[in-house]
Amino acid sequence: MTGQLTGVRRAGGIRVGPVGLAWRPRVVIATIAALVLALILFVAGITIGSSALSVVDVIRALGGGGTGVQRLIVTELRLPRALTGAFVGLALGVAGALTQTFTRNPLATPDVIGVTAGASTGAVAAIVLGGGTYSVSAALLGGGIPLAATAGALIASAVVYGLGWRGGVESYRLILVGIGVASVLTALTSYLLVRAQIAQASQASVWLVGSLSGSSWPSVWPLLIVAVLGVALSLVTSTALGVSQLGDETAIAVGLHLQRHRLIVIALAVVLTAAAVAAAGPVGFVAFVVPQIALRTAGTSRPPLLLSGLMGTCLVLVADLAGRTIFPTEVPVGLLTTVVGAPYLIWLLVRHRKELSS
Repeated sequence: MTGQLTGVRRAGGIRVGPVGLAWRPRVVIATIAALVLALILFVAGITIGSSALSVVDVIRALGGGGTGVQRLIVTELRLPRALTGAFVGLALGVAGALTQTFTRNPLATPDVIGVTAGASTGAVAAIVLGGGTYSVSAALLGGGIPLAATAGALIASAVVYGLGWRGGVESYRLILVGIGVASVLTALTSYLLVRAQIAQASQASVWLVGSLSGSSWPSVWPLLIVAVLGVALSLVTSTALGVSQLGDETAIAVGLHLQRHRLIVIALAVVLTAAAVAAAGPVGFVAFVVPQIALRTAGTSRPPLLLSGLMGTCLVLVADLAGRTIFPTEVPVGLLTTVVGAPYLIWLLVRHRKELSS
């Protein structure tokens, strides 16, 4: 049938419609292992807590059985939280892999180049100017926090891309411009917090740490939809991403519309990052760390998109589970991911400096 997607095995890979996937046993094994680990952590996030539940209790509660307390804990508290953590990690992992591959630089992530700061500024503006609820009532911010975060991320990325353009985009110029734009946006966010009412400033400050504690179904659905569509579209760009790694001249010579491809990649990374930030706040360094872990685990020349997303899911779920079970009081997931990511950033900068000086 015309237009029907068919899976065809090719030498060295599999092609499903527009999606080309390299057939490397190491990548496949790592991806399956990450998926299994993510599922285990997802189930653990629902069963482990102040009120321990068995897997049977969870299944019974999801089917409408069990006690009222069990149904409340599973369906209204832990399941939305686990889903939010899973899809936040997935979105950030894929977004980080996209930006690192696009720029061919491990430092160029949404955290560093201002996308996260733009989404944070937009979301804080929605909280402060719109009354502090998820569904913002102000006419200007009628779409709520997700739309405001997306708008902030898009504006920030457009400014960074425009200021970084000099007949082309070089990764280090993009990074330097992104750091400057992120600083300005951070200052703007601080100004909004200073001018806000105490209740709104308190809510925004908690949200800025990056936490899953306020997860609910109204915040899960937009994230789920955007993450699924965004990751699927990102996989479609996988072949073009591989071609772009050959260099601009080679990519253009083989027929790749380079600037259109770059804009698509940036847009996908921005939307995925904005959706994650809108749902859980700026969970730092996930987009920075997991693509490099996936790269080394898979042994490939660039971070595998799906493996990066699944590793992002694992990191966020582990951080959330540790934050609410190991410590006397709950520690936001963003603090724990920052503890993991910040030393890695310092190490990467020191390593690169030694490479330049050698």
